[in-house]
Amino acid sequence: MSVKPRAIHFGAGNIGRGFIAPLLRKSGYHIVFTDVDKGLIDTINEERAYDVHILDGDGSMDGEKEVLEVDHVKGVLSTTNDLIREIEHPKLKLITTAVGLPVLDKIAPTLAKGIKARRAAGGGIINIIACENAIGATAQLEEKVRAHLEGGDAAWAEQHVGFANCSVDRIVPPFSPEEHDADSKLDVGVEEFFEWIVEGPSLKGAKPGALDVPIDGLALTDNLAAYNERKLFTLNTGHAITAYLGYLRGFHTVDQSIADAEIADIVRGALQAESGAALCRKHKFKDTEHEAYIEKIITRFQNAAVKDDVVRVGRQPLRKLGRGDRLVGPARMCVEYDIPVRHLATGIAAALSYENEEDDQSAEMRKAITEKGLDKYVVELTGFEEGSDVHKGILKSYKELEGWKKA
Repeated sequence: MSVKPRAIHFGAGNIGRGFIAPLLRKSGYHIVFTDVDKGLIDTINEERAYDVHILDGDGSMDGEKEVLEVDHVKGVLSTTNDLIREIEHPKLKLITTAVGLPVLDKIAPTLAKGIKARRAAGGGIINIIACENAIGATAQLEEKVRAHLEGGDAAWAEQHVGFANCSVDRIVPPFSPEEHDADSKLDVGVEEFFEWIVEGPSLKGAKPGALDVPIDGLALTDNLAAYNERKLFTLNTGHAITAYLGYLRGFHTVDQSIADAEIADIVRGALQAESGAALCRKHKFKDTEHEAYIEKIITRFQNAAVKDDVVRVGRQPLRKLGRGDRLVGPARMCVEYDIPVRHLATGIAAALSYENEEDDQSAEMRKAITEKGLDKYVVELTGFEEGSDVHKGILKSYKELEGWKKA
């Protein structure tokens, strides 16, 4: 039996392989990937290792890109009892996910079944962290898991299973192993920057508020809400505005888009004078430190090696236009602090202008605008009062952006 602590990661896609797994492996964990894709799981079990290619910075003195090996990995299908046995494993310390928010519904019954089996096997404490691009993802998963537990199992989970929310930040674009002379089709490319912040008070272990086996690169906080909003209303806000404006201008990637001076000015205005100002007011971030954070974000957008496709970033525009999400959310925060939102209004209008017939939400949005009229639809979608400054700003920007649309 391996003496290494074990971690199970739900979702063997690029985020899991390129972001979460390398940090776990570096910290001494044996990693078990679980997924519904049998071909992918078979490949993991055949190769047992893969490389993570850092897509920026010099990885060595001769200027070659840094490559990190992730070894000691295995895979199990999430639809088999092999996964339940892995959750029972006495060396298991951690379960993480990167499956997308809607899939949490599907994995919750399996997790509950595994928790019951772990209790029956006399297993120890484990922690679960949902590394999804959403605020409170682990809390949502916890609620779904607990719905499948009752009586003694529920009481045992309360004492032995920690559910900790987190904020994750790393750009992991689509990656072609062939283009990078990769040895394995499991190889993945990532940007150098990453941030993984976890709410410490929710973790269970020998030392309250900490993991029994610490993860190098994971930061603990007792104020996750501030970091969640900082990331969502800075990185995700800027990313979305850059992508939607770039799409209108006919650019294909984020770096091409941010290189456009007019787009860069709008993005900086949205992040510095608007969402940044509101974040500093609400969470007491230091102005100079937050400005440096914004500039780091802009630099990441400029990274041509990442080749971040604007269609990938812009997909599902209605989700991104949610009232608490990356475009409307910071605008509503600005309204609370009487901060004008000229640039954020442009970003919202750019998302409303997104026409991609291959994107179901884009098609749904276009249909609603046609049937209801833009002015009414903006009120319905954003909650901004008709005739308010923000509402008028969005309509004005939408009309101005009609001249941007690519031929």
